[in-house]
Amino acid sequence: MPGFELFGNAERESVNDVLDNGVLMRYGFDGMRNGHWKAKELEVELQNTFQTNHVQLVSSGTAAVSVALASAGVGAGDEVIMPTFTFVASFEAIMMLGAIPILVDIDSTLTLDPKAVEAAITPKTKAVMVVQMCGSMGDMNALKSICDNHNLIFVEDACQAIGGTYDGKPLGSIADVGCFSFDFVKTITCGEGGAVISNNKDYYINADHYSDHGHDHIGNDRGAETHPFLGYNFRISELHAAVGLAQVKRLPEFLVIQKKNFDIIRNELASIPEVEFRTVPDGGVESCAFLNFFLPDLDTVRKVSKAFKTNGVDACFHYYDNNWHYIRKWDHLKKLKSLFPITKEVKEGLQYLEGKTFTQSDAYIARNISCLIKLSWTEEQVVERAKVMRDCINEVLNS
Repeated sequence: MPGFELFGNAERESVNDVLDNGVLMRYGFDGMRNGHWKAKELEVELQNTFQTNHVQLVSSGTAAVSVALASAGVGAGDEVIMPTFTFVASFEAIMMLGAIPILVDIDSTLTLDPKAVEAAITPKTKAVMVVQMCGSMGDMNALKSICDNHNLIFVEDACQAIGGTYDGKPLGSIADVGCFSFDFVKTITCGEGGAVISNNKDYYINADHYSDHGHDHIGNDRGAETHPFLGYNFRISELHAAVGLAQVKRLPEFLVIQKKNFDIIRNELASIPEVEFRTVPDGGVESCAFLNFFLPDLDTVRKVSKAFKTNGVDACFHYYDNNWHYIRKWDHLKKLKSLFPITKEVKEGLQYLEGKTFTQSDAYIARNISCLIKLSWTEEQVVERAKVMRDCINEVLNS
């Protein structure tokens, strides 16, 4: 991760094919495009990759979450349970629909704690969204059981976990509806892009229409299409789809490299008794996009993080002190800093955040270091990196 590290002729040829053809929009212009449909081709490839019946490409992972929720009927005043550890896009996408993000604690999987989810359900709860952070997953059987028992929509944000599996199923394909991001730093990239996937045909049709101003896409005359309901513009372009089409065909290659590099570093750090790796549920296989581990306490993690930087170990993140990925520093959410007035329902719905603490999440995130696994490293570089990381950790622990 990320796929841009290995851009090559396949990506260039796919993009040039679009430029030579001249049609950059994914819909319409049938007579001009001479049978070239990059977005449609990518959707078919993703159906096979994710072992799912339906795929709708959109403009970003954030758009994918909003479109997925809207397609399942989530809207104004509905509560959507989500984790404290995720990217800010998760609550942004919920709030854009007028729905209320209900943040709950994570567990040692670094995703939703099923007990916290159960405790957060109210009569207003409409959906539960698990975020498969850093290439791994939550306890999907437990979470799915909760959703089934309470008749809730189960949403799977697998934006950071393409290639991971649970009980043999691709992450993203397990819940009622799944979301992916193909932005510039994902394992496969379109530059900007995302996807909504589902085996529910109604959700797919809704996503197809909603992401293109409500167009029903019936017939071959775009101007004559009807609009069964309101929609917005979350379209992907043919140029972005062209990059993704080349990249998704290389996903198996990328995953092999990720796992090799992941295993080298993990095996080196496993020699340190104080290092504890994140919990991967039984039946789960990580995508190996990140290596996540815990150290004894916050002070140790901060010292190790500093030692990593001093010794040239880049792309290792301590999310406790991060502005984007953890509730602790989301002041713009807690204080509702917005360019436009927040609706009464959302404003009242988020009052629970005033003075709210997440001690269980703090206990995990404070002790966690998350290391990006790059595709462009040589084996020699990975081996050397692993040794430097080991030495840095041991030096801090023994100081």
